[in-house]
Amino acid sequence: MLIMDTLEDEGYTLEEAADGEEALQKIIDTNFDLIILDYMMPKLTGIEVIEKVKLLENRHQSKILMLSAKSQQSEQEKVLIAGADGFMSKPFSPLVLIDKVEEMLRG
Repeated sequence: MLIMDTLEDEGYTLEEAADGEEALQKIIDTNFDLIILDYMMPKLTGIEVIEKVKLLENRHQSKILMLSAKSQQSEQEKVLIAGADGFMSKPFSPLVLIDKVEEMLRG
């Protein structure tokens, strides 16, 4: 909820998924500028979603930001190797999230 409220207040249009399978289907169906995934989601983890997105033949060139309470360096490396463009450890401040989103969208 905090993420949705924070980014909507900044003028971003968002879609939410209840689990990894729903997230993957939305990613397949829609061209997003930025995808924000949680590492630990029901049905498919964030890593599994990234791996499946990267296998899509006609995949979109969306940036991917992974959020996780797993903040060890090895977990961050695993996320980036899987194909995420950025990583943020939980908890984080809304201002840091806004800065990271803006940075990733600028390229």
